[in-house]
Amino acid sequence: MRKERRPRAAPGLACAEHSEGSGSGPLPEPGSAGCRALRREVCSCRGGGWWACCAACRGAAPLIPTMALSWALRLPCRHLRPLSALLRSLPGRDHSLLTEKTAAKQKEKKKPRKGCSLPGSSWEERLANAVTPLWRLPYQEQLQVKYESQRKILQTLASRLKELGVDVQQPDGLCCPLQPVVPSPVITGYRNKSTFSVNRGPDGNPKTVGLYVGTGRARNIVCVKANHVENIPSKHKQVAQCYEDFIRRSPLDSCILFHEGGHWRELVVRTTSRGHTMAIVTFHPQELGQEALAMQKALLKEFFTCGPGRVCALTSLYFQESTMTRCSHEQSPFQLLHGEPHIFEEVLGLKFRISPDAFFQVNTGGAEVLYQAVGELSQAGGDTVLLDICCGTGTIGLSLAHRVSKVIGIEVVAKAIEDARWNAAFNDYRVVRAIRNCKSIRRLLYISCKPEGEAMRNFLELCCPPNPQKKLSGEPFTPTLVIPFDMFPHTVHCELVLLFTR
Repeated sequence: MRKERRPRAAPGLACAEHSEGSGSGPLPEPGSAGCRALRREVCSCRGGGWWACCAACRGAAPLIPTMALSWALRLPCRHLRPLSALLRSLPGRDHSLLTEKTAAKQKEKKKPRKGCSLPGSSWEERLANAVTPLWRLPYQEQLQVKYESQRKILQTLASRLKELGVDVQQPDGLCCPLQPVVPSPVITGYRNKSTFSVNRGPDGNPKTVGLYVGTGRARNIVCVKANHVENIPSKHKQVAQCYEDFIRRSPLDSCILFHEGGHWRELVVRTTSRGHTMAIVTFHPQELGQEALAMQKALLKEFFTCGPGRVCALTSLYFQESTMTRCSHEQSPFQLLHGEPHIFEEVLGLKFRISPDAFFQVNTGGAEVLYQAVGELSQAGGDTVLLDICCGTGTIGLSLAHRVSKVIGIEVVAKAIEDARWNAAFNDYRVVRAIRNCKSIRRLLYISCKPEGEAMRNFLELCCPPNPQKKLSGEPFTPTLVIPFDMFPHTVHCELVLLFTR
């Protein structure tokens, strides 16, 4: 297929496997270059990234290769401490590796779990299979599937390093020890952010709010309500239903294809463990004047504050006018129609402020388990300077701040992300080179939800022999330990923490 340049205006799309549907928002004209580019944008999360490959994993972060690293900058380097105490403290740990018997059992045809049959038509089941492909398996078997997937990734890394003259392969074919997958403390309804699209439903109603089944290329997209999707909380489903009720009452059409007109577009719902709920409605203004726009905003606010939508008890209601697939706050500001400008979340005793487009891990409970493990693995002490690259809202650095002498958080400028997609890969390469060539950095924790993608290239550049052509002159790192964390139950994805030392 001929390679085409991605459009700038569509950051942050998510594929079905990442629980936000197989696409979101209005689509360009079917068959057009924009449509083809959009489908590649939707599926490009398979290419991975530094920390999160797409909007589903990084919330509102643009879909470019990004990175989140925490490592200790110290002299001298301390020896790695045993992790048995940490692993025993993690909830639901299975300390045994897969046996041949369990691996063989994994291949057998699985029966649906009791209570997981879906009512109604097969559209709901098709959506569940697309968004949460492991939903039929008991949770322990989901973890086994993910463990085997991570084994293959580490085998690939060992093989690639061997091709570069670095022999780190162990008897089991892995590049380093692999711990069992750390389970999520919350298995159902764990997402704190969901993006719902507006399109034609199975009954043909163009004002259906849900997630996509089908593809734009095949022109068979159907928007299915997410009432039976296991990883979406009931509050998100409630807000989505109320939004659907509102737009079905509205005389304005939904915006499915930009050139065909219409106005009502996607809905984003964010919630926190503190009971806060934020709703963000995207609206295409088309040719409406300011007076007509003000009327629609007033009606939306009235519905969610005084009308049927008041049952949602929204903490914040935002409205964004957008003529593009995705639009940043700088391009078109989020307009607060009701409530507080921010919602707040607590992680490990710390309070975090969340804006409409801020990145925050979608599984708050899983993030706490992850950050605790990162703290243990970092061996951070009073003489440590902690660097948190692509820190987002700073959750990792702040959660470890009490252990170290200093935390330096580094984040890519938002405008550069939106306007300079091409620079992303170049900037990633420069970061790897800087890490590699800094002799003081002896310990590196690399956290990736898509290690088989762009992150694999970074692993190789961190561990390969010195390469003057790439300006990699520093001593290579060695993969020492890998721990997968299940941040996305019912999907095939997990967060991988790799410890590199030198």
